[in-house]
Amino acid sequence: MKYLFVLHDPPYGTERAYNGLRWARQMVATDADVSPNEVKVFLFADAAVSAIAGQKTPDGYYNVASMLRGLAGKGATIGVCGTCADARGIDDSMMLPTAHRSSMAELAEWTTWADQVINI
Repeated sequence: MKYLFVLHDPPYGTERAYNGLRWARQMVATDADVSPNEVKVFLFADAAVSAIAGQKTPDGYYNVASMLRGLAGKGATIGVCGTCADARGIDDSMMLPTAHRSSMAELAEWTTWADQVINI
């Protein structure tokens, strides 16, 4: 199956982004007997901040940048709304190397690609 996760909320302050990434991680994880799922994550609005590299969180506290790197390491694709990033002063040099500047056109492609779209 192919899953598209669309996140809107900031990485900290609520747990929506955290829980969305946990869910995406579970969907990309597979058992040996099951063919792997494909996962894409699109970061809209304040969720674009999730893709900033170098986040430092207190010990024992989740780190969404780390979660995104882990997802990408398992084959997930991470896109960041370019307009949303620009509005928040985020340029490409600030983003995780595992994320890329994306667009509404790419989101539309990903939406038609996906078997299931999960909007968080």
